[in-house]
Parts: sequence; structure tokens; C-alpha cells
Amino acid sequence: MNKRTTLGLFLAVAALGLTVTLGRASALTTQSTATTTAPTAESPQLDKALDAERRFLNLPGFGKVAYYIDTRGIGRPLVLTTSINAAASAYEMKPVFESFVGSRPIYVLEWPGFGSSERPDVAYTPELMTRALSALIAEIGSDVDVVSLSLGSEFVARAALSEPRIKSLALISPTGLGSARGGTQRARDEDGGQKLYQRLRRFGGPLYFLIASKPSILYFLNQSFVGPVDDGLFRYSIESADQPGGKYAPLYFISGQLFTPDALEALYSKLNIPVLILYDKDNFVNFDRLPEFTAKPDVRAVRIVPSRGLPQFEKMPEVKAALSDFWREVRP
Repeated sequence: MNKRTTLGLFLAVAALGLTVTLGRASALTTQSTATTTAPTAESPQLDKALDAERRFLNLPGFGKVAYYIDTRGIGRPLVLTTSINAAASAYEMKPVFESFVGSRPIYVLEWPGFGSSERPDVAYTPELMTRALSALIAEIGSDVDVVSLSLGSEFVARAALSEPRIKSLALISPTGLGSARGGTQRARDEDGGQKLYQRLRRFGGPLYFLIASKPSILYFLNQSFVGPVDDGLFRYSIESADQPGGKYAPLYFISGQLFTPDALEALYSKLNIPVLILYDKDNFVNFDRLPEFTAKPDVRAVRIVPSRGLPQFEKMPEVKAALSDFWREVRP
């Protein structure tokens, strides 16, 4: 293994954590309508992340995609989406869910390949993630507000460009608004990460064993908290990472195939709906280009201080206040 390959693998392992963000897109063009089903024997046997009903969408060409639903409350439904990492799950959005449940209908999507969604050996792309969100919105059948975390922000922005039922976006510590740093915000290969993916796949089992281990998960969670790591999130992350097929989607993640090159130009700058950015510091991404985005008249940013990528766990009152103020201003 040459020096360049060793460096690439080291960066891949070092970059994977609950708020690490990477990726470039490869195409997945099949479009179809999804239907909802009850859990089956083939569905991952993962404990529920939230105190809510868990359902599954049948996404053609992929399989079952999990989401949680609580329809109490009135008004425009709220859709929450998670980040992308080896242990990603709806638990990441639990504080937001619990803060607004009962006040309005809430749906929480778990991206294909993560949480309770199926984890087949298929190509994981931004287009696949976007199809999953679009399928959930079609299932809801009405206008929605969306709150997303980290790399999920790029997927929801992509969906909002073609989905008129998305009326506003709130993005928590989003990727794609900073310059590349430490290999964590762009694919390192000119081919969009294909060569790195092939190298990683040869070591997929042992590599995933390392990055999904308790010490690794705890290390990366520590990077996303100012104070102690939330114990419930840590325990559920271990369980979520230890699921059949768990290695497949993260390999696309750490090889750089789930990140959109220049997401500000390709996605965010094209949005014509109200957008709220919640941020402070993040050890894996930066916000150097945030002023370019907030120059748009319908985009605003609120700094949640101090936080490091997961403010909903340490500063939920501030997060709730910012979200509530935003929705009061943008709702008709």
C-alpha cells in the first residue's frame, strides 16, 4: 500500500463520526412511487429510537425505508431528518421530536442504509436519499416544514428544488457551506471517490468493525458535544451501528460519494423558500461561506452558543425558540 493510499484510508477512518460530512454523487435515476408497509421479518430488528409509531416505505429499487410518525397536533406537518454516519438514526433528532410532539404532526425519516431502514449492498447516492424524502412527503400528502441535520441538509435542499410541498427548511450544522478541511468536505479523488471506495471495499469488514466500535463512536461523539456525551445517544448509536449490512452505506459516505461538490452553488443558492441555519462550531465542517448564503433575503442564521454540531442535545431551549420564531414568521 503506497503512502497516498495509506493517507486516504487514515483520513477515511478519522473522518467518520456522527457529524462528519463527506461525499460526491453518482447517478440513480429510477423514479417511482413508494407505498407504506408494516414491519416484516426482513426489516432490521432495531429497538425504536423514539416513542412513536414506526412505519416503513417500500422504495422501488432499494427496499424498506423507516420513518416515525406522531399525528397529534394541528397545522403543517413537520419532517425531521438525520445526519449520515456509521451510527445515524432518528435518535439524533429525539430532542427536537420531543419538543414539538403533540403541537403538530411530526414525521422522522431514517435515510436508506441507516437506523431501522434496510441496508442492502446497493449504490448509495444523494439521489437515492432524495427519493426517500420525496416518497415520505408523497405519503404525507400535504405541505411540510423540514428540519435536517448535517449532511442530511444537502439531501433536503436537493429535494426542495423539485418538491413544491417543502415550504421551509431549518438546517442544523449543515454541510456544504464551508471550504474543505482535513478531507471531510469533498472527495479526495478526482473521480468522485470511486477509487477510494474500491480500496475501502477490500477492507470493508475490518474497517467497519473499527469505526463502529464503542471507542470510535464515543470518540467522534465527544467531538460533537461541549459537555458530556448524551448517554442515550451513545448507547443507541452502538446498537444502530451493529446491524446486518451496516457497512455498506458508510463505505459510500467515507469514500466521498454522498457529498455534493460545491453544495452552496449547486443546491443552497438555488432555493427560493425560507431557510434557517442553526450553527456554532463543528469539528468536522466549517461555515466560511455562510455569509454568501445569508445574503439571500429569505435566509437567516442563528448561532447556538456554545455547541459543536449537535445543539439539540445541549441547547434545546435555544433551538426550540429559534425554530418557533422562524416558523411564526414564514407560515402563511
